[in-house]
Amino acid sequence: MLALERRNLILEKLQEEKRVVVSELSQLYNVSEETIRRDLDKLENEGYAIKSYGGAVINENMSIDMPFNVRKNRNVLGKQKIAEIVADMIRDGDQIMLDASTTAVFVAKAIKEKQRLTVITNSIEIMIELADVSGWNIISTGGTMKEGYLALLGSKAEAALRGYYVDKAIVSCKAFDMERGIMDSNDLFAQAKQTMMNSAKESILAVDHSKFDNMSFSKVTDTHNLTAVVTDQKPSEQWLEFLEAHKIKCYYPE
Repeated sequence: MLALERRNLILEKLQEEKRVVVSELSQLYNVSEETIRRDLDKLENEGYAIKSYGGAVINENMSIDMPFNVRKNRNVLGKQKIAEIVADMIRDGDQIMLDASTTAVFVAKAIKEKQRLTVITNSIEIMIELADVSGWNIISTGGTMKEGYLALLGSKAEAALRGYYVDKAIVSCKAFDMERGIMDSNDLFAQAKQTMMNSAKESILAVDHSKFDNMSFSKVTDTHNLTAVVTDQKPSEQWLEFLEAHKIKCYYPE
């Protein structure tokens, strides 16, 4: 097993269990405890973990983004529920934008039975997922790939997004706050999402319950140009009242 693969597996355990123990990881991956300590040192230097005596705990800072391959395995059931609801909102022949979030990948999987869609995306993973679909118009934004994210970002990606106007933009985020709006962990991601929302008749925020009432580093936009929120659990009454007051539809599994 490559060191990078092992560290990603350790990250998955950290996300699930919130803490890991050196001795247990050593036995699990059949490597020395010193090797595991070096792995944890690297994860700590990258901001993902905080070393503790005999192991490490996850860094709960919402501004730190996990690698794509780790994030896509988090709350899979919740993302599938969100994707099913979003799929019901998309009609044959729609023109849509999908961002480079892991939730959008699940949406791409859920809409593959639709007909004659136009999909514009800055996600390499979504391009791969839709490679076997026929009769669609699939457009890549181009741009610069950010290491570890399978996302195309930067000025070229944003210029491409501004060149289209679509029926629906489906984006996710790292945090959703009543006062500060939609937030993400990185300026480049935030700018791409904002451009997508500005380029669509309807803006749909597809976000799991853990993102509500949280904060992240970079603001995407206020709620003023948000059409709908799709989530995996019924939000609190306070949130439902807030969304209704701002004329934002809210969808969640019954």
